Amino acid sequence: MKVLLTGAAGQLGWELQRCVPQGVALVAMDAAGLDITDHAAVARVVAEARPDAIINAAAYTAVDKAEAEPERAQAVNAQGAAHLARAARANNAFLVQVSTDFIFDGASSRPYGPADPPAPLGVYGATKLAGEEAVQQVLGEGCAIVRTAWLYSSNGRNFVKTMLRLMAEREEVRVVADQIGTPTWAWGLAEAVWQITCRSLPGIHHWSDAGVASWYDFAVAIQEEALALGLLGRTIPIVPITTAEYPTPARRPAYSVLDKTATWALLSGPAPHWRVQLRRMLAEYKGMHGNG
Repeated sequence: MKVLLTGAAGQLGWELQRCVPQGVALVAMDAAGLDITDHAAVARVVAEARPDAIINAAAYTAVDKAEAEPERAQAVNAQGAAHLARAARANNAFLVQVSTDFIFDGASSRPYGPADPPAPLGVYGATKLAGEEAVQQVLGEGCAIVRTAWLYSSNGRNFVKTMLRLMAEREEVRVVADQIGTPTWAWGLAEAVWQITCRSLPGIHHWSDAGVASWYDFAVAIQEEALALGLLGRTIPIVPITTAEYPTPARRPAYSVLDKTATWALLSGPAPHWRVQLRRMLAEYKGMHGNG
């Protein structure tokens, strides 16, 4: 099986390259190798690669910056996805489109299922939703949408690594406590995406690690696990604050837990709890970077 991956330089792209299943020939493209906003380039690269499947992990993910750059976010998240969908159709390839919990408004009090109506609060969520819709319109059953949330990895920029840095530099950190979701190690997501890709499982799939947390809970866990591993040398206060106390250009959903029941049943069972995955990632990070 031959698979073309876009967004190879991102967190998920990096993890997907680390856990390529046996029997899969992977062609990995970063933004420099393939600009998915260029329709002609997408058509040419896909025709040359002749993949059985395409995984689109390329995305404009700067949530706040997107509010000031809606055209750029639309070009990557919506038009880029549409370009890949048309190229997939022309080459009879299955497309896996990675999406986000930000397509929901966070007004729910229960986990969001794949069929729940989307209502994005900002440009990022709206453009990712437009990408989902474009892919489904072009490919129908020839595609899968994989929604995930709160991704982090040993590679790239993310909340875990930011917290490790701030906890080493500052006397205290202040973290939002009234936004609820599920931290997700990109490694586990990558393994799920590979199962969906290799089995060509159509439809909308929700995937994140098990459990729920606020960003404050997540930060507390990061400090505890990092101290246990020797990644941090001291404890500092972590102060819970409200969203109102930390204003951002883009509104965030207050509750964006995804219902993964159907996806877990379809694949290899439930994901590990997010705290277990955090511990594993930090152990890996220590092995890669030592205590620095």
